[in-house]
Amino acid sequence: MPHRLLRRLLPRPLAATPGDGLLELPREPAIVIPVAGQPLVSAVEWLAETLAGLGLAARRAEGGGEAPSPAISIRLAGGDDPEAYRLHVGPTGARIEADGEAGAFYGAVTLGQWLRLAAAEGHAPGTAPALTVDDRPALATRGVMLDVSRDKVPTLEATIELVDRLASWKINQLQLYMEHTFAYTGHESVWRDASPWTAGEIRALDRHCARRHIELVPNQNSFGHLHRWLRHDAYRDLAEVPAGVEHPWSSEPEPFSLCPTDPRSFELLEDLWDQLLPLFSSRQVNVGLDETFDLGRGRSAAECEARGRHRVYLDFLRRVHARIASGGRRMQYWGDIVLEHPDSIPELPRDALALVWGYEADHPFDDQARRFADAGLPFLLCPGTSSWCSLAGRGSNAAANLASAARAALDHGAEGVLVTDWGDFGHPQPPAVSWAPWAHGAAVAWSAATARCATPTDLVGALADHVFGGAGAAGIASAAIALSEAWLLPGPRPRNMSTLFHLLWFPGR
Repeated sequence: MPHRLLRRLLPRPLAATPGDGLLELPREPAIVIPVAGQPLVSAVEWLAETLAGLGLAARRAEGGGEAPSPAISIRLAGGDDPEAYRLHVGPTGARIEADGEAGAFYGAVTLGQWLRLAAAEGHAPGTAPALTVDDRPALATRGVMLDVSRDKVPTLEATIELVDRLASWKINQLQLYMEHTFAYTGHESVWRDASPWTAGEIRALDRHCARRHIELVPNQNSFGHLHRWLRHDAYRDLAEVPAGVEHPWSSEPEPFSLCPTDPRSFELLEDLWDQLLPLFSSRQVNVGLDETFDLGRGRSAAECEARGRHRVYLDFLRRVHARIASGGRRMQYWGDIVLEHPDSIPELPRDALALVWGYEADHPFDDQARRFADAGLPFLLCPGTSSWCSLAGRGSNAAANLASAARAALDHGAEGVLVTDWGDFGHPQPPAVSWAPWAHGAAVAWSAATARCATPTDLVGALADHVFGGAGAAGIASAAIALSEAWLLPGPRPRNMSTLFHLLWFPGR
């Protein structure tokens, strides 16, 4: 049985070996930590919650001597990887040793999974087969980005539940993609009917993310994708094309991007950053800057004609970077516009982080990653869940896209991956459609072996245990994966959406 259970850990550890005997915790197991410092609050809290779910009442104990047997002990042993940990489970207890507090938390997550898996196999609560794990992540950044601007804005409570789910898969970064869904003071006309996030909610979410070792990175698009702002009369004259342009996210022409040559555009952005960024403990910020397809078609046309459209874009990017860096923060930016002119890649700020995105199974992550790596620039690769523009996802496309990004990240030294979940055309897909791709993304980002070898079918057991759970979870996991392949049935396969979605949203086209 232990070998079978090992395949159901999510993500799979770097090295895990079954041992002899059983761990048998008492009804009130002790979680022992050293007396001197090392609070390890997040690991203790996670284990206590897991044990409570098994009907056990854990108690925290402190002591420098031998832990009462059998018990759970956690300590920081020192080392060079703060996310690395070693876990030993046996008849005398469970022991977690970690290089840092994040590693201790991940050891607690793995131990919690092992205890729950054993209980599901019929072991008494708190009883589990012996096991030794030596583990660390393949990629430093294992992120998730959720679109909260395309009509479906989750509540704080729902987002906290998502954070806990992501933490259970060892995700360590979360971004909420925003265009107009924060309650900026002085800009009420933009967000009044958008169910915006408030300052208090962001602070509360940031605190909870920190408890789960997830960095909550602010994300405010700051060039294109500002049609929800610019269609209002108070902001229209800041647009590149105030009269509006046709764009994929509206049935009517709308102004879409800021005019980069208008000083007032930058004044607006500074106001937004000054209000939003202090709410986050993260020292990073995603400023977007993607899909500025109307640049040079309006008020900046003469400047673009004289100097080149891409040069105008690059100058604006550099100005944004200078402002963000002056506040001691690291800028993240989408890399699609830069890749249109790859010869300009060496001119980019060397301390900013490029986000290289693509959402099809055949996206050329390997080639694009090589360009940034050859220039010595830091980057993340950004695949997607393939949930948007569908009703049940595009499972096989997502799986291939996620694995391709993880492999390219490993091969070319990316800092990691950021798995995106967009809400195009109102975010009609149910949230659960994204769970399996997020879990798969977490699996390939943590484990190099999974990134290079595993398929969604290989992960069915893990998805059943750690994504869907409860009675009939195995059947639900298999059904969810099968349903995510329904997009293949009609025959035609439009890029970035399913055929059924296209027929429902764009009849007659």
